Amino acid sequence: MKKKIGISFTEMNFKRYWNWFDQEDLQNDVELVELSFEKNNTEDIYTCDGFILTGGVDVHPEFYSGSMEYDNKPDEFLQRRDKFEEKIYKYSQAGIKPLLGICRGLQLVNVLQGGKLIQDLELRGNEKHRREADTDKQHAIRIESGSLLYGITHARVCNVNSAHHQVADPGALGDNLMANAYDFDEKIIEGLEFKDKKNKAYMLCVQWHPERMDDQESVMSKNIKESFLEAVKNSI
Repeated sequence: MKKKIGISFTEMNFKRYWNWFDQEDLQNDVELVELSFEKNNTEDIYTCDGFILTGGVDVHPEFYSGSMEYDNKPDEFLQRRDKFEEKIYKYSQAGIKPLLGICRGLQLVNVLQGGKLIQDLELRGNEKHRREADTDKQHAIRIESGSLLYGITHARVCNVNSAHHQVADPGALGDNLMANAYDFDEKIIEGLEFKDKKNKAYMLCVQWHPERMDDQESVMSKNIKESFLEAVKNSI
């Protein structure tokens, strides 16, 4: 029986996530499932063996007792999406299923684990992280040795793409989470994983977008995809 990867629907570049996996990746072993808050296809969540939480609009501040007023907040939040993806995350943890969180996905995981977000980076000077004119920024990150991310990439310093204005708050990380990567020049978190991995499935969250890196052969894209696929294929 094929393993199924549930990809959460996003209003921003959903096809990029879907097309990240080609036939060589999937072969006859894996198929993709769109998990959509718009369709509210909750029943499909429980058929999946692994999950990707995608990027998109800011998580509603009510999820982490954040301020409703902050710079660069969206014109509209999508609380239905937040609640739908909360179901995905809770099932992944209850069922011990692999999960990859990308950009907003990282932020949502931190929030659902009881953490908080820095709601806008502009006061810190966000020239390096925000997307401009439909073009991702590029910058270096440093990876913590001994982390799952290091074991996947075998890199201590690497370049990634960037398109965000919020980040996980390093002073308010969620329960049992640890930062596995930081911006090279600043204390901005670029990746999260479980600190204590006992009785936990594969869970990796990254602030960049491996699904749309210009260099798809980069270890920050290729190795992450391959390791996630392997975890899904080996899931119970």
